[in-house]
Amino acid sequence: MVCVSFHHGQAKVISRNHNLTHSHNQTKDGETEVHHRPKRGWIWNQFFVLEEHIGPDAQYVGKLHSNSDKGDGSVRYILSGEGAGTIFIINEVTGDIHATKSLDREKKSHYVLHAQAIDINTNKPLEPESEFIIKVQDINDNAPKFPDGPFVTSVPEMSEIGTSVFQVTATDADDPTYGNSARVVYSVLHGQPYFSVDPKTGIIRTALADMDREAREHYAVVIQAKDMAGQVGGLSGSTTVNITLTDVNDNPPKFPQKNYQVYVPESAQVGKPVGKIKANDEDVGVNADIKYSILNPEGANMFSIATDKDTREGIISLRKPLNYEKKRQYTLHVAAENTHLDPRFTHLGSFKDDATLKITVGDVDEPPVFSMDYYIMDVYENARIGTEVGAVTAQDPDSKNSPVRYFIEQREGDEGYFDIEAVSGVIRTTQLLDREDTPWHNITVMATEEDNPSLLSHVPVTIQVLDVNDNPPEINTEEEIIICESTRAGQVIQTITAVDKDDFANGQRFYFSFPGGIPVNPNFTLKDNEDSTASIIARRRRFHRLTQELYELPVVVWDGGEPLLSSTSTLMLRVCPCQRGTRLKICQSEAFLSSAGLSTGALIAILLCVLILLAIVILFITLRRSKKEPLIISEEDIRENVVTYDDEGGGEEDTEAFDIIALRNPEAAEELKFRRDVRPEGNRPGSSGRPHHQEMDVRDFIKQRLSEADQDTSVPPYDSLQTYAYEGQGSPAGSISSLGSAGIHSEQDYKFLDEWGPEFQKLAELYGEEADVQSESTTKDADEQT
Repeated sequence: MVCVSFHHGQAKVISRNHNLTHSHNQTKDGETEVHHRPKRGWIWNQFFVLEEHIGPDAQYVGKLHSNSDKGDGSVRYILSGEGAGTIFIINEVTGDIHATKSLDREKKSHYVLHAQAIDINTNKPLEPESEFIIKVQDINDNAPKFPDGPFVTSVPEMSEIGTSVFQVTATDADDPTYGNSARVVYSVLHGQPYFSVDPKTGIIRTALADMDREAREHYAVVIQAKDMAGQVGGLSGSTTVNITLTDVNDNPPKFPQKNYQVYVPESAQVGKPVGKIKANDEDVGVNADIKYSILNPEGANMFSIATDKDTREGIISLRKPLNYEKKRQYTLHVAAENTHLDPRFTHLGSFKDDATLKITVGDVDEPPVFSMDYYIMDVYENARIGTEVGAVTAQDPDSKNSPVRYFIEQREGDEGYFDIEAVSGVIRTTQLLDREDTPWHNITVMATEEDNPSLLSHVPVTIQVLDVNDNPPEINTEEEIIICESTRAGQVIQTITAVDKDDFANGQRFYFSFPGGIPVNPNFTLKDNEDSTASIIARRRRFHRLTQELYELPVVVWDGGEPLLSSTSTLMLRVCPCQRGTRLKICQSEAFLSSAGLSTGALIAILLCVLILLAIVILFITLRRSKKEPLIISEEDIRENVVTYDDEGGGEEDTEAFDIIALRNPEAAEELKFRRDVRPEGNRPGSSGRPHHQEMDVRDFIKQRLSEADQDTSVPPYDSLQTYAYEGQGSPAGSISSLGSAGIHSEQDYKFLDEWGPEFQKLAELYGEEADVQSESTTKDADEQT
């Protein structure tokens, strides 16, 4: 099968049957020339059809022809594929193809079709089905477009020529591969001579130097895009680019005028604004920020200036009070300068301006002014009424110098201890003052002009009341003085102090003694420690609570002031069995109650319970005694019995009831058989304490005691158990018992027993008492020898 070219171009088709390539050219007469050349490859070329055809006839596309077609009409051509039969039709006899509709390349650029030659007689294909393409050829029917316009951009003012501003891009729907239909160039339609555009890239640049935002800020630049490379007949489109010049600091601040005047009354408050001044800056934003300052020292000492961030005004405030009588006018040299400078524009000059501001001080009638901001005075207590304390002075600051009158401000609850003379300002007492009651007095003195009483001024006055010695010292008796029963002679019972309402300036020492004219106290003595304290010392040992529980001790204390004052106090001393080994002196009963934390109601309840239990026990014993039973119920009830006598001894202190030496020496026991209440001579002080007959056998001793028990008529008629304790002899370690050590003197110090706790309290008291006895005996012997 052979593909024949259409009248707008040519097509080359490979013949699958003959392996030949045919080149068909259409001549002026419509004939077709066929050129034969060897096959170079399996190549299919395209048919072309112009888009947007608007002629009355169908547009001729090309011709299909088979070598089997002899021109006798025996071959029929069939066309299938995209647009076959609707857009493209074929003459089944001649094979001519026509386009019946106007095509748009921008919607569909090519069509794929299939051609086949069939024998009419046999209705069989003469050639295999062949595929070919009909391409829609572009024409310039689409103008360039700016899809995102219009545009908004900015560029700093005073930019150099050629500064890039913005880039625009236009699109053309035509075929960029065919002709110049899609080749676009750019140009400026409106916006010259300020801006230019690159014809190829569409980059907009500045075209004029030193464009000033303050002169013109906004520009509307119209950019055109034209296809066909800008040639005549090309299509074009345009867009608008809105360009704004942004500000730079290229303008200094300027005062509208060089001289200003402000009136300020002398009564203006310090720190408050008294005037304002403003410099103009054509820039905007941070480029227009201004800092104000006062250049001359005279103005800077009296006034300050600050910038209002919203209005950019210079707010002038007062640093010190104004005084019309001293100075009536001030001159301020004010400067204004930018805070954000651009070094690119320093060549334009100084970004600073100055102006002169004259401030006129106005006269105001002012209240009196005191000579001091506050007054401190003093006066002795108990001073007579009318005593002069001090004086205040005030003066009218105005030029007329009006007379001043004084008075004391009355407060609610003020007792009025002072008064002031209206003309002189002298303050005097109106009552007797007591330093111990109120050591300081605070009053407020007011001054007013005689001509204008409405103008008042105030001043605080502090008056100190000085001390005189008008109060005697007193002994501090808040704590109860406790005497322990185990107190020794010479032991300090309590250290007492004194208090004095007067100031220590009247004597920093107190002196103590017993009152004169009374006998010497046999129980206590008083020692002045010379440090404003005194110590109560016991003169004898061992106080007994049962003998006397309370002692009264009068003590005199006097100070070292002028005049000398004294007082007598009676101290109450209570005897208590104190807890040994502790620093605190607390009675045992009180300590017990306080530690138990029992209330009065609980104690009463416990006492009632004890009384009830005691009554029950007494009733039980009474009933038991009233019931008499025979000692032996029957003769058959004779048996061995063990009789236990629960007789409680006197403890370790009971050394007279029984001599333990008898248990160690059977012979001594024999001698003391009927006088056990007599202490053996061997244990008395001064004797050796050793028995004379330790050689006696224990067996003989027990036999002797057994014989005595059998012969004793006072014992019960039944058997009884008797126990004898005998301590052996000859042990090299000796005895560790303390029972035989009562008669032996020891130099050992038993004070450490106080630290062992309440369990060893009784033992510590025994040995402590023995040590005291030995000490007294030694002292007595030494005195006798002397």
